[in-house]
Amino acid sequence: MFKLLVLMLAATATFAGEPSPERQSTLRNMLNHDCGACHGLTLKGGLGPALLPDALAGKPDDLLISTILNGRPGTAMPPWQPFMNRDEAAWLVGILRKPETKP
Repeated sequence: MFKLLVLMLAATATFAGEPSPERQSTLRNMLNHDCGACHGLTLKGGLGPALLPDALAGKPDDLLISTILNGRPGTAMPPWQPFMNRDEAAWLVGILRKPETKP
């Protein structure tokens, strides 16, 4: 019984940060339109830097998540924390790191 409880808790923790399919759709729309407005519609760069996997390769997830949530003072990068939580920002970073991703 204890093993079953541990497995159930582990499974719940694994999926706790995954946004619902509806929220994923909303986040992808934000990525396409809101992020794309500055980072380019294909995320190859524009006013803001490229958000392609190669461009993000040397940057730690925590830095990217913090940048998404808190913005970058002194730049055009706004804070997105009013519109998403840390788990959702982490999910977006995961999407951006996948080479096959088409936001």
